[in-house]
Amino acid sequence: MSPFLAVAGTALLAVLPWWVARRAADRRVLGLGADGRAAARGVGARREPVDVPVVLELLAAALRSGAGVPRALEATGAALDVDTTGRASSDGAALRRAADALRLGADWDGAWRGAPDRLGPVHRALRGAWTDGASPSGALRAAGEELLRARRAAASTAAARLAVRLVLPLGACFLPAFVLIGLVPVLLALGVDLLSG
Repeated sequence: MSPFLAVAGTALLAVLPWWVARRAADRRVLGLGADGRAAARGVGARREPVDVPVVLELLAAALRSGAGVPRALEATGAALDVDTTGRASSDGAALRRAADALRLGADWDGAWRGAPDRLGPVHRALRGAWTDGASPSGALRAAGEELLRARRAAASTAAARLAVRLVLPLGACFLPAFVLIGLVPVLLALGVDLLSG
């Protein structure tokens, strides 16, 4: 075997692990790029809905700027759809459908048919503005405060429930320790004093 072939074979064996690792890294990078492109197209990406108090604030801002109720609903629906995934949200589509129905002459409740239940506060807050011509700013603010108050109450209730559920496990842990460390030595000391006295 020639020395040239021995050196070339050794070099090839030395470079082979590096080459395999480099190929695997390239495949991972290409896979990440494909995942990023899929997320940009909305494939496999899950989008969280915008919080309803935020929707109420967006509507209030649109109405304060002078837009009518249908235009405010349309603008807010369009704002809810703007994201990096390019997918339409059900809330945004429902707001735009309600705006279109109102423009076409539908009654207030008919315009909101098919809207998600979570948009109920928006439906109730704007009813007076559409049917009676009342200023919607107070109703939107009150609806947002009511939602936040309900969430605080739910959080307080959940915390109270958790405290009740923790009593039994904590009692099961601390009661034996209290008996062994606190009561048993006192009872032994009393028993020894009674027997000796």
